Amino acid sequence: MKIVIVCYPTFGGSGVVATELGLYLSKKGHEIHFITYRQPVRIQNLTPLLHFHEVHVPTYDLFKYQPYELALSSRIVEIVKKHKIELLHVHYAIPHAYAAFMSKKMLEDEGIYLPMITTLHGTDITLVGSHPFYKRAVQFSIKNSEFVTAVSNSLKKDTVRLLDVDKPINVIPNFIDLSKIINSKIINKEIIASKNQFVITHISNFRPLKRVIDVLKVFKRIRKKFDVKLIMVGDGPEKLKAKRFCKTNDINEAVIFLGNSNEVDQILSFSDLFLLPSEKESFGLVALEAMVHGVPVVCSDTGGLPEVVENGYSGYLCPVGDINSMAEKSISILKDPEIHERFKKQAFESCKKFDINKIVVNYEKLYARAIKI
Repeated sequence: MKIVIVCYPTFGGSGVVATELGLYLSKKGHEIHFITYRQPVRIQNLTPLLHFHEVHVPTYDLFKYQPYELALSSRIVEIVKKHKIELLHVHYAIPHAYAAFMSKKMLEDEGIYLPMITTLHGTDITLVGSHPFYKRAVQFSIKNSEFVTAVSNSLKKDTVRLLDVDKPINVIPNFIDLSKIINSKIINKEIIASKNQFVITHISNFRPLKRVIDVLKVFKRIRKKFDVKLIMVGDGPEKLKAKRFCKTNDINEAVIFLGNSNEVDQILSFSDLFLLPSEKESFGLVALEAMVHGVPVVCSDTGGLPEVVENGYSGYLCPVGDINSMAEKSISILKDPEIHERFKKQAFESCKKFDINKIVVNYEKLYARAIKI
């Protein structure tokens, strides 16, 4: 099949999933064309079956905000015609689904039918899509997609509740490529911490929703019991606030801010525990990425996280904002080497159901159905 994938090219979950999906599909013989404003961060090398097409947005003084949706729609039409694309798969409802629908209508005027699949990832529905300014456009885009998918049952329920849509939504969870992890290079943890120190990790975009200060508060409590280092991976609006907290609470020397990184697998390979106290997670891909490296996860009992983390097995689920509970559960995992080792093995075992080979086939089946419509 010849497929266009439209996504954000960033470190966020939707961009990572879309990119990994395209990479995997190209290896299975499908011709994949990414259309976005920058080459996705996880694409290192293009191949005869893997292509990237940049969206250029002309700058005019007339516009206070440059019309990316129009440029994206036009670029989709151009690529579809040039490469005889059979299917359009858009990730994240805003603005991609709306722009994709416009490209569909432009192509129909030229007698070209292009089925469209929209994958919902989370904040495109729960935070942005449900806003009165955007709600109608998102409802319209979902209604006019041939198929709609959501990355968790929690997100499916949120979509129906917030947008009042009666469109069938297929739940296809996020996935992990186990072969990549098994073959990845293991880095010596002593480049970050001493041999006997525990390494705790947090990865996010440092938005308020991620509650990064809670990470630091939990870490501060754990530090009273163990010799630990905290690695904070990512960037965003709460980063400066987090750094200030470290200084005022005398944990500055124990916390490392790495910024955005393409070496997440290497960092997780020597991590002992992963903290994710988010206020909302529609799936929690970073939790899954931690678990595949045998890293137990202590996280919020919210959104799709209970579908990923099995309480008391691969980690623990705690109420949002419950710093004491998260600290206690973290300490209970780390305090005994046998308990820690058991949780590590169970974390890896529990993520096998999200293996890319088991999940992506569901997208392929949906593609085949869409093309036949």
